[in-house]
Amino acid sequence: MTILVTGGLGFIGSHTVVELIEQGEDCLIIDNLSKSVIDVLERIETIVHKKIPFIQLDLLDLDKLRTVFKENAITAVIHFAGFKSVGESVRNPLMYYQNNLMSTLNLLDVMKEFDVKKLVFSSSATVYGDLHTPPLKEDLSLHAPNPYGRTKLMLEEILQDIVAAQAGWSFALMRYFNPIGAHKSGLLGEMPFGVPNNLMPHILKAASGETSALQVFGGDYETEDGSCIRDFIHVMDLAKGHVKALNYIKAFEGCEAFNLGTGIGYSVFDLIRTFEDVNSVKVPFDIVARREGDIVASIADISKASMLLGWDAQYDLQAMCYDSWNWYQNILHSMTED
Repeated sequence: MTILVTGGLGFIGSHTVVELIEQGEDCLIIDNLSKSVIDVLERIETIVHKKIPFIQLDLLDLDKLRTVFKENAITAVIHFAGFKSVGESVRNPLMYYQNNLMSTLNLLDVMKEFDVKKLVFSSSATVYGDLHTPPLKEDLSLHAPNPYGRTKLMLEEILQDIVAAQAGWSFALMRYFNPIGAHKSGLLGEMPFGVPNNLMPHILKAASGETSALQVFGGDYETEDGSCIRDFIHVMDLAKGHVKALNYIKAFEGCEAFNLGTGIGYSVFDLIRTFEDVNSVKVPFDIVARREGDIVASIADISKASMLLGWDAQYDLQAMCYDSWNWYQNILHSMTED
C-alpha cells in the first residue's frame, strides 16, 4: 500500500515524505523538477535511511500519470504539486490556471479510474483574502485576491462538488499559513528558485551577507510596531499535520478544511528580532513602501485541527528561526565545498 506524494521534492512535500516514512508509510514521489532539484531525494533518503521510489513526471501528462497508477498499488494521495508565487500568478494568470487546475483535474480523473478516493490537498490561507478579522476559522466566507489564491479556492470548490455528487471520496483541504523552519538535520529546507516569495529566505540572505539588507514592506500599519502580522508555522509541524489528515481521511468520507498554524501572530520585526537573538547574527533591514496586496494581519484559528485531527503545533518561533539558519549555513557550506 503506497501513498503518492505529488511535488514531493518541494519544501513542504519533502518534509512530509520524511514524516510519512517515519510513521511507517510507504511513499512514491512524483515531481516534474520545475521548482525543485533531484538532490533533495538523496537528502530525504539520508534522513530516513532507505531508498524512496521517485518518478519525474508532470501531472499534465495524463498518459504517464495513468501508468503510475497502473504500476503501483496507490491507496491515497497527498497533493503538493503546483505553482505558488502570488506575484508570478498576477503577471501570468493563464499559466497558473492551466497548470494548477488542469494538473489537479488530471490527477482526480486518474484517481477515479483506479478507485483511489482519498486525497490530502495542499491549499492555502490565501483563500480567506482580507475580508475578516483574525483569528480565521474554516467556516468563514472565502475570497482569494489573486490568481494563485483563486486556483486554490476553485480546486477546493471542485473537491467539495465531487464529494456532494459521488459517494466514497474523502478530501482534507489543508489551509496553512506562513511556513518557515527546516528539518533539524540541516539537510532539508526551503530552496526557492529565483526571487523568494516568502519572508524567511530574504532574512537568511540578509543575515549571511548575500544581500545588503532585508526589505520590510511598510512600517506604518496599524499594529504595535507598524509591520504586518503573520502566523508563522514550522514546516515539520505542517508535515505532521498532513500525516494526521491522511489518517483522518482513511477513516472518514467527505470533505473537511483544516487550518494549520500556531494561532499566534508575530510581526515582521518580531521575527527579525527573534532570529537575531537565537542565532547571534544581525539582520540589516530597510523599511520600504507597502507592497500591493499585503494584508495587515493573518492568524489561524486551529481549534478544528486540534479537535478532529488531534494535531497541535509543537515548535515555537525560536525553533523556527534556529532551524532555518542551521539549514542555510549547511547549504552555504556544502556549496563552498563544491
